[in-house]
Amino acid sequence: MDDFDAYTFPILWMHFFYKTCFVLTTILSHLHSSITELISQHVMEHGKPHERSAIIEKLIGQIVQMSQQKFASNVIEKCLSFGNPVERQILIGEMLGSTEESEHLEVMMKDQFANYVVQKVLETCDDQQREAILTRIKAHLNTLKKYTYGKHIVARVEKLVAAGEKRLGLQPSRVLPED
Repeated sequence: MDDFDAYTFPILWMHFFYKTCFVLTTILSHLHSSITELISQHVMEHGKPHERSAIIEKLIGQIVQMSQQKFASNVIEKCLSFGNPVERQILIGEMLGSTEESEHLEVMMKDQFANYVVQKVLETCDDQQREAILTRIKAHLNTLKKYTYGKHIVARVEKLVAAGEKRLGLQPSRVLPED
């Protein structure tokens, strides 16, 4: 205790206090975010159409980033499941858009949370949208096989292709060549 003088102790106490406040603020922020996302999911599933639309409107422009977050990705999935066809088209359009660095859809297919959003898109879109999305996905199938989360997309695409061929009465084919 000889090392602490009247000047050092208050500085150490203030440092501890500010660090503690920072940690608590961070925890509360994450908790608030999680609660907000759970409420949003509930409203998407059980709310009125104008309430659903309000949530979707707030998310537009952030779909790709939100899809890459654990709880927010669940909200995006609910938006796809319970949004109206026009809203769903807007969401899917944003996911299909591309930036100069990389294609949004490709990034999402490789992400641990966003790959589930892509799978939900394939479940909820209409036949015309599904064809367009599958065409984009098929261009990346060989690459996706190398990624843990990409493999989920490959399996889903193969399942969809097989179901489509069965529905049309065609012989099953492989989407990917055997290794």
